[in-house]
Amino acid sequence: MIYQLRHRTTYRYDAPVTFAQCVLRLTPASSATQTVLSAEVAITPKPARTQKQEGPFGERMLKVLIDQPHATLVIEARSRVDVHAALDLPLFASQPWELIRGRSFESSDLGPRGPATYLYPTSRTPLVPAITDYARQSFWPGRPIFEAASELMGRIRDEFRYDAKATDVSTPAEAAFAARRGVCQDFSHIMICGLRGLGLPAAYVSGYLRTQPPPGQKRLQGADATHAWVALWCGEDRGWVGFDPTNNLVAQNDHVVLAVGRDYSDVAPIKGLILTPGDQSLKVEVDVIPEAVPAHAS
Repeated sequence: MIYQLRHRTTYRYDAPVTFAQCVLRLTPASSATQTVLSAEVAITPKPARTQKQEGPFGERMLKVLIDQPHATLVIEARSRVDVHAALDLPLFASQPWELIRGRSFESSDLGPRGPATYLYPTSRTPLVPAITDYARQSFWPGRPIFEAASELMGRIRDEFRYDAKATDVSTPAEAAFAARRGVCQDFSHIMICGLRGLGLPAAYVSGYLRTQPPPGQKRLQGADATHAWVALWCGEDRGWVGFDPTNNLVAQNDHVVLAVGRDYSDVAPIKGLILTPGDQSLKVEVDVIPEAVPAHAS
């Protein structure tokens, strides 16, 4: 499935900003499950300096410096991505999770797609005994890893409430777990905490999810959103598999990967520093449009 992606971020400031320095992770990368056909990022006002580089987890980064006064900053990323994830995952015919755990610790692959980087806790995904115990309920001895991870994903979907007002970008995973509510970032962090607590390599994935408008309604421009889910390493043969606890879905051709890291901090789409004496407002517009469906179609 080929998608046209548009991700537009607009900052408006009460007083002119005289200096801005940003790191953008808005350009998807090609991988075993997707091929980037084209990608570009447009910035207004025009930066004085830009620098492209690859991040420590294989993400494509753009460093930007703006040194002219501006009251509005617009960052628009557009890309075409061909997603070709496997559709025949044997979810209930895989190796026991303890075997995968052992192989992850034995792996000599220290690269961005190897398991070692994603085994250990971070500030946003610490080891929380209560979350580990929660995950362990799905990972009984000898259970196949696909089956166990699928059940854990489903339990989070069923037992936690999606509530955009309950948390913010800085809410700790332990707090969201205790409240049993949050958004995709929270649910992903919770699942990662549980998996790593069991000794399994788990990564945080940022990206986009193809959505459909309600029956009889048109697709609204800018109505989609960024999304987050979990990638679990399932051995050398199978590699990484995406689990979306927000929707209880195995990530396949409806999920487009933007960046992969240990937690949200590693993949935040826009990070930066600005110099301004006033407040700011933020507006984000996202479109995820399959090429087979016209942009104006319902």
